[in-house]
Amino acid sequence: MANIIITGTSRGIGFEMVKQFSEEGHQVLALSRNAQPILDLESENVIAFPFDLSSNESFRQLKAVLDSWDTVDILINNAGSLVNQPFLEMSMEDFEKVYQVNVFGVAKITQAVLPKMNKKGHVVTVSSMGGVQGSMKFPGLSAYSSSKGAVITLTELWAEEFKETGPSFNVLALGAVQTEMLEEAFPGYQAPLTAEAMANYIKNFALTGQEFYNGKLLQVSSSTP
Repeated sequence: MANIIITGTSRGIGFEMVKQFSEEGHQVLALSRNAQPILDLESENVIAFPFDLSSNESFRQLKAVLDSWDTVDILINNAGSLVNQPFLEMSMEDFEKVYQVNVFGVAKITQAVLPKMNKKGHVVTVSSMGGVQGSMKFPGLSAYSSSKGAVITLTELWAEEFKETGPSFNVLALGAVQTEMLEEAFPGYQAPLTAEAMANYIKNFALTGQEFYNGKLLQVSSSTP
C-alpha cells in the first residue's frame, strides 16, 4: 500500500480520489483549506487538516506528518484556482492569487515533499487543456490557462533535474470535467466526464504511470481540440 499526498481535496476530483485511494487501503494525506468534507468520511486511512498552500503554519503541520512517514510514494498536485474574467477587468491581485495556488503552491509543496520520495515515486500534477500550446483557448481565462501552462513546463524541468535519483514527474492536461469549479466558471455547461470517473483515471495513472512515463504531458480529453 502506498503513502499518498493529494492537494485540493474538499470537493470534485480531489475528494473522489481520496475516497478511492483510501477504500483500496492506501494511506492518504488530504490537504485542502476546508478539511471538513474529508474528516466527515471518517476513514482510518486518511489524515486531513486545514491546509493553505500560502501558509507557513500549514507547511509546519505538513512537516510533522512527513516526519512520521518513512516515504511518500505519490504526490498529486490537484489544487487549483480559477477566475473567469476579461483581462482588462482583472486586478493584478486576482491574477497573482491564481498563480499563488496553481504555480507557486505546486512548486512549494513539491519542494517540501521531494526529500521523502525515492526513485520509484511519482509526482502527478493536474493541468488543463487550456494550458497546452495550440489547444483551444477561452476568453476570460488568462490567469488560469497560463498558470496551467507553467506547471507543464515545470514538470518537464523537474523530470530532467531528478532523472538520476527520481521520482518521476508527469502532468495531466484535463479537458472538461463536471465539477463545482467548472460550474462556477461556466454555469450551465455540461461536461462529458464526471469527477468520479476522472478521479479513477488519475488514481490508476498515479499508481502505475511512472513505469511508462517521465517528464511527459498527457492530454486527457475526449472533446477539447
